[in-house]
Amino acid sequence: MKVVKNNVLHFVLSLSLVVVGFSSCSKKSSSSGASRATGWNVSGKKAGSSKVQTAGPGLVFVEGGTFTMGKVQDDVMHDWNNTPTQQHVQSFYMDETEVTNFMYLEYLDWVKKVFPPTEESYKHIYTGVSPDTLVWRNRLGYNETMTNNYLRHPAYANYPVVGVNWIQAVEFSKWRTDRVNEAILEKNGYLKKNAKTDEVDGESLFSTETYINSPSSTYGGKNEEIALKKDKGRKVSSKSKTPTTATNVYAQRSSGIILPEYRLPTEAEWEYAAAADVGQREYNIYKGQKKYPWSGSYTRSGKRQTKGDQLANFKQGNGDYGGIAGWSDDGADITNAVKQYPANDFGLYDMAGNVAEWVADVYRPIVDNEANDFNYFRGNMYTKNKIGEDGKVAIVTKETIKYDTLSNGKIISRNFPGQIAQVPVDEQETYLRQNFDKSNNINYRDGDKQSSIYYNFGASESAETKDGKKMYNSPKHNVTTDSLGKMQRKYDKSSKRTTLVNDEVRVYKGGSWRDRAYWLDPAQRRYFPQDMATDFIGFRCAMSRVGPKSDKKKSARN
Repeated sequence: MKVVKNNVLHFVLSLSLVVVGFSSCSKKSSSSGASRATGWNVSGKKAGSSKVQTAGPGLVFVEGGTFTMGKVQDDVMHDWNNTPTQQHVQSFYMDETEVTNFMYLEYLDWVKKVFPPTEESYKHIYTGVSPDTLVWRNRLGYNETMTNNYLRHPAYANYPVVGVNWIQAVEFSKWRTDRVNEAILEKNGYLKKNAKTDEVDGESLFSTETYINSPSSTYGGKNEEIALKKDKGRKVSSKSKTPTTATNVYAQRSSGIILPEYRLPTEAEWEYAAAADVGQREYNIYKGQKKYPWSGSYTRSGKRQTKGDQLANFKQGNGDYGGIAGWSDDGADITNAVKQYPANDFGLYDMAGNVAEWVADVYRPIVDNEANDFNYFRGNMYTKNKIGEDGKVAIVTKETIKYDTLSNGKIISRNFPGQIAQVPVDEQETYLRQNFDKSNNINYRDGDKQSSIYYNFGASESAETKDGKKMYNSPKHNVTTDSLGKMQRKYDKSSKRTTLVNDEVRVYKGGSWRDRAYWLDPAQRRYFPQDMATDFIGFRCAMSRVGPKSDKKKSARN
């Protein structure tokens, strides 16, 4: 009997040692970087390790959440284009201020250096990105000082840039993406120092997407010379004395250092960030909806130190853009320098007043929350990388730059050398999908043939187009070039047009220095042609957040 007990005790002790051994092995395996899927060592990284995204230059973090998009009071215009809907916005980053003249001049200087306007191949690029300074002119007003000085004079350096159309704002965002990632790669040792200035010309450029998809094609194919090998070239193993191949020559998305693209914010993102309802949250609910980006129903400050001061730059009445000289007003008659008024609860400045701002969305009167209530956006144009005859991605060269002639005759380059040419997605990507079935989704559920009051099921689309029975019958201005290269502008004088809404009008948000207080409400929405510019519309950039909704753990108690 005693022998049996000893055997059982011996078995239990042995089993305990085995379990402890497995446990220690598992812990050792996990800490050594072994994959939880296969047990293999994955690139020497810790298993399941993650890297938190860092904010790009000029950006602040906006934690996403639910909010009421649209206006709930004082709809004096009765236009019914901002009916309240419940939406959810994913976390993102947004520019702390509007893009300033100084920031845009950095872009202009870079373009002028890389694409000299004196060269025939590049003559339209610089003029295409330049703001329209003539927006300041007025038939019955003297504004030549702003026409000549606003963009370039140092006194206006920190004022928001104006005269930029929606297309130019999008191109600036793309340029900014490439310059920021170029600097990050240099800082992390993937590009040699000063490559971003010393190696750049019209045929040797850095593009983020080109670097990711075809890194050897970056800088016009010179990237092999510019890239720094992270292991400093060939090494000799201490055990085998055999040279090993260089690794980690290029960064990838998996490296975690390349930032997502700068872009225009969507209308939902902009409105959510401007309203900043987080400042009046109590537990997991909002205490009502704000009328302005700040708390309260008035445009003047109620704080003891600044009582009576205006909280934004806007038109206070007929002929009153800045109040009486020497009295407490908004401190500006046109635009004002950024950061002159208090930030909202997300830390964003001038989300009301100063200049209105372009957002990414194509304008439609209705926000279709029945179709989607998560990251709402109208304007998706899905594209893919163009593949050349050699089976590789097609890189744009100075001979293959595409230009667009806008309705006002302005010529703008669609792409830059060094970028990957884009083409619409086709059946290879859309076949049997449930979430999208074509490249252009601007008219989805609103403005397409099926949405028209004239829709005749079974009739051909060409027949309906021929009759002119379309939901959005807007003017069609035509710009062509004759055999001598002279531009012919044909203005649409038809009296049968029924709307100004089409697929080329974009939403702009926020009141400006030209607007009354009514337009300072973040829910207000207006539209303007994407290829035209004004003296009261500017823009700021946004960037998507990758990873968790927030860096801090939340609980229901706070």
